[in-house]
Amino acid sequence: MKTVQQIAREIVAREGGYVNDPADPGGATKYGVTLATMRRLGLDLTRDGAITGADVQAITRDQAVQIFVTEYFERPGLARLPAALQASVFDMYVNAGSNAVRILQRLLNDMGEDLVVDGVLGALSVAASHRAAQAAPDHIRDAYGIARRNYYYALADARPLSRKYARRRDGGKGGWILRAEAFIAPKYHLSEDAHRARVAAWA
Repeated sequence: MKTVQQIAREIVAREGGYVNDPADPGGATKYGVTLATMRRLGLDLTRDGAITGADVQAITRDQAVQIFVTEYFERPGLARLPAALQASVFDMYVNAGSNAVRILQRLLNDMGEDLVVDGVLGALSVAASHRAAQAAPDHIRDAYGIARRNYYYALADARPLSRKYARRRDGGKGGWILRAEAFIAPKYHLSEDAHRARVAAWA
């Protein structure tokens, strides 16, 4: 089993270098660490008294890994989840914050649980996730990955500016979809035809 540090390094590699895309609500980002996160943590790396895009550009891979481990794995308590879910929920938490837990809570409710969908990984949500994993560890991992994929498609349905993250210019799968499918068994990956049919209504 991979360590949380190994998973965090994979997330950093997946997120890539510095970008400041006007279509991305996260704004200036490097290795997946946003300007808003750096301001929340008080990370004035340039030591000029202001936390700006320059500080985002200055962040190192090791610093990003430590931020992810501390703020997006340890702080929300993801270590309490079943091993089958930890990597995917961690990756999603970096990408979408507490929505990662909301997706899990909705999925567990679809499986017969009765959880409040609040994005907080409390004792009831943890217990429900372990029940699901004990019943079918491979199923819960794939089901969560598929729920992530559906979340990304729905987000792009609602926000046209985000569609470029779910669909490439040539119509193929965008980064969001590939990211979700990295945690899904190949047999559950959408075919290119199925993906194109899913996004056909987008302009």
